[in-house]
Amino acid sequence: MHVILYLILSVILFIALYSNVKPETLDIELFTVSDQTIYAPATVEDKVDTERKQQEAYDSVEDQYVLKKEITQKQVDLVSSIFDTIIEVRVEEKSEKKGDEADSKSPLTPEEKVTLVQEKLTPSINEKISKETFLPLVNATDDELELAKDAVVTVVNNIMSKEIPIVQLTEAKKQVVEELQFTSLHSDLLKSATELAKYSITPNYVFDLQATEEKRQQAVDNVKESQIKQGQILVEEGELINREIYRKLGLVGLLDDQQSFKPYLGLGLFILLVIAGIVYYFEKKDSPISKKNNSLLLYCLIFAITVLLMKIVSLFQKIDYSHIGYIVPVAFGAILVKLLLNERLAILTCMIFAICGSIIFNEGVTGSFNFAVGIYFLFGSLAGVLFLGEHNLRSKILQAGLFIAGINIISLTAIMLIRNGGYSNVEIGSYFIMACVSGLVSSVLTIGFMPFFETGFGILSTMRLIELSNPNHPMLRKILTETPGTYHHSVMVANLSESACEAIGADGLLARVGSYYHDIGKTKRPQYFIENQMNIENPHNKLSAQLSKNVIISHVTDGVEILKKNKMPKEFIDIAEQHHGTTLLKYFYHQAKESNENIYEEEFRYPGPKPQTKEIAIISIADSVEAAVRSMSNPTPDKIEKLVRSIISDRLQDHQLDECDITLRELDIIAKSLCESLNGIFHSRIEYPELTKKQKVK
Repeated sequence: MHVILYLILSVILFIALYSNVKPETLDIELFTVSDQTIYAPATVEDKVDTERKQQEAYDSVEDQYVLKKEITQKQVDLVSSIFDTIIEVRVEEKSEKKGDEADSKSPLTPEEKVTLVQEKLTPSINEKISKETFLPLVNATDDELELAKDAVVTVVNNIMSKEIPIVQLTEAKKQVVEELQFTSLHSDLLKSATELAKYSITPNYVFDLQATEEKRQQAVDNVKESQIKQGQILVEEGELINREIYRKLGLVGLLDDQQSFKPYLGLGLFILLVIAGIVYYFEKKDSPISKKNNSLLLYCLIFAITVLLMKIVSLFQKIDYSHIGYIVPVAFGAILVKLLLNERLAILTCMIFAICGSIIFNEGVTGSFNFAVGIYFLFGSLAGVLFLGEHNLRSKILQAGLFIAGINIISLTAIMLIRNGGYSNVEIGSYFIMACVSGLVSSVLTIGFMPFFETGFGILSTMRLIELSNPNHPMLRKILTETPGTYHHSVMVANLSESACEAIGADGLLARVGSYYHDIGKTKRPQYFIENQMNIENPHNKLSAQLSKNVIISHVTDGVEILKKNKMPKEFIDIAEQHHGTTLLKYFYHQAKESNENIYEEEFRYPGPKPQTKEIAIISIADSVEAAVRSMSNPTPDKIEKLVRSIISDRLQDHQLDECDITLRELDIIAKSLCESLNGIFHSRIEYPELTKKQKVK
């Protein structure tokens, strides 16, 4: 049965979420006109566009150049070496003159000097510098030559200390003329110096391959990954679908030939997680199989109704009501789970509903999550669950609806502020109205569905218990008016049972309210029960033990009949039927035994069954304890404890507690709880002295 219900729950989830995760596909052909505006269903990387942008970034980086200072120094050294060569030739000429004065050789001609200079220079220099350039230099005086050298070296150094790309070489050489024209060199020497300086000027701002590649790589790295964003318009209605648009449609999976199973796999994993959480809760719960099946079936029904409600409302997204999800009264499902099943399960359900809502209300973008709706659902449903305490009246549910509406408004306000969007007054007003409607309708639906679920599944909720504990309830009024002694006894048993149940972690509220009705069968023949015999003779004095036994035992069957007739909860019927178990009516049994030795003990036992739950076992013990202590003349704490433990021991020896899962440790805790409660009720009082007549007059 469990497996079938879990499968049904899985199918419900799959059907509800299938259309919201199913990849949307379109029958589109290249170079046709789109008949609709198409949005991207998911965010995907566009590698082709990324590579294109990277190539553009690479190509946009210009060649990198660097100022080579070593070239400047090299050219300065070059022009200096040319002048040094000329000076060297002149020095050699002078030394030869001194050595050859005796030989009376004719001096070298300027052309011969130039030839000697060129022989000492490299062919590349000789190719670039003509003989006419060297003639004024070799004919100049030492001072003029030194002045020319300093001028040329200075100009070359100054000009080449700046960046000279190859395209600016001509301008740099023109600058030589401008700087040398202010020197004191005569025209021929100035012309030669200018030519040497121009020759020495060369590009020093050269292409740097490594720096260029680094810059280009940096530009490529700075290109952000190109993405097609979820919700991005891929093609407008009426726009021609070209190759680029067609490529993007295929990239986001909107073409028929590109179906993906990933969304279905993801949905399956999500459903698996949800079912695993629910299975963990129900299978860990220690309760009878039938009750567990009943609870699981109820949970599946509440879950299905809530998800179906979400799905129906989500249909309005297709007609431009994209934010209609805020009106869904999702909290009612969580509140029903809290009131009818368990708070922990209700909190888990809040989280499941929030995730389901974020998928269902994805504003038509398949496979996406609307986290705003998810957060809104989570806070709203949690507000309802946590606002309601353990014991709630129906009026408290209406208050919970107002509280949910307030939390919804706060959640929506936070969402709008975080989004930092420009909302009109109409939009804000509509959002707040939907938030209020969601909260109030949640409480109304909860109140409306509660009776059907309680009746249909036989669930006794805390709310129902509180209503049944109202002293103005017709049946309690009947007990009070017709059997006041029994009513007082029932109230005492209720107080004792509730404390004992809470001490061991059982349902104290059920024990208390059930105790109010456990002896309702006595209303049929109230005078036959000693607590109702006020100022009348005991009727049992005129009856035989056999007949008295039948009258006393009949209050159990009469109680069951009355409770069934008034359609009271099954738990109350079980309490009335089982609270005496199969115990022996000792007084009438011994009375009958005195007159007839052939009387069997079984004839004087209650029909049972024995207590099946801890709560009924505790009520059974409390019922006997209260009656026994009330009959004591002078109850002291020691006497009370001895009596309580004696009654519990008798129940154990009589095997009355064999069919409920109560432990000896719990029985010890119950005994202590009963003793504490009874000591508080039957505590000793101060005996006031009797006043004399004279004192009374005063």
